[in-house]
Amino acid sequence: MHDGGLDDRGDEREDAHSAAPVPAPLTEHGPARVIAVANQKGGVGKTTTTINLGAALAEYGRRVLLVDFDPQGALSVGLGVPAHELDVTIYNLLMERGVEIDDVIRHTTVADMDLLPSNIDLSAAEVQLVTEVGREQALGRAIKPVLDRYDVILIDCQPSLGLLTINALACADAVLIPLACEFFSLRGVALLMDTIDKVQSRINPDLEHLGILCTMFDPRTLHTREVRQRVIDAFGDLVFQATINRTVRFPETTVAGEPITTWAPNSNGAQAYRHVAREVLAR
Repeated sequence: MHDGGLDDRGDEREDAHSAAPVPAPLTEHGPARVIAVANQKGGVGKTTTTINLGAALAEYGRRVLLVDFDPQGALSVGLGVPAHELDVTIYNLLMERGVEIDDVIRHTTVADMDLLPSNIDLSAAEVQLVTEVGREQALGRAIKPVLDRYDVILIDCQPSLGLLTINALACADAVLIPLACEFFSLRGVALLMDTIDKVQSRINPDLEHLGILCTMFDPRTLHTREVRQRVIDAFGDLVFQATINRTVRFPETTVAGEPITTWAPNSNGAQAYRHVAREVLAR
């Protein structure tokens, strides 16, 4: 999780966040909508978004499973799980016979939000899967037994367009793209969109674009405002109204091992992710 650098002041978002209604409570749960949180550029807020969007969705009464699909294990660490000490992770679920998904799922400190943890072992899966039949569907096969148990499954993808990310896109219903409000972030979006289109046409015709979330936004700088406007000009309604501002709160939550919604529930960052959650449920 690489967000941070500015404080919680200067939150001058002019968007009509209230456009997304507060979701109604559910009378029953499942089947899950699977959302891949993807961008091949690192440091754009994928892990931060996965954790805090998941926690906000859980606040709204959804049962959520977070899938740490990055060998760096930042999602697991960000939820206070000592990833390097784990005996079983998503790697074992993917690559070893006899390992069931319930052997790997862990509860988090957030009610109704569970985690499929990861660590550096997962980096070996990318190499080992190359020779497997149906290699793009390995993750989909792994999570299929629990689809009826959750309302939303969020997959935190690694910062690459390799086989692990293709696996996430192959089993996802939709892709959420966090995009840092920096010029160089814009350049990679076309490549990511091209990859998504290829997965749509060759592997997963049901894959949809959920939206682009502008992150690391600083309303005090002309540069980030210009980048955000260019994103809106290019992608229109695909861009979420909610914007995630830079704030020191996000690095603090990483150290605390909990989402911003519980660490600083009244902060602008927590409110922003609640707005994102409402938009996600409305789309």
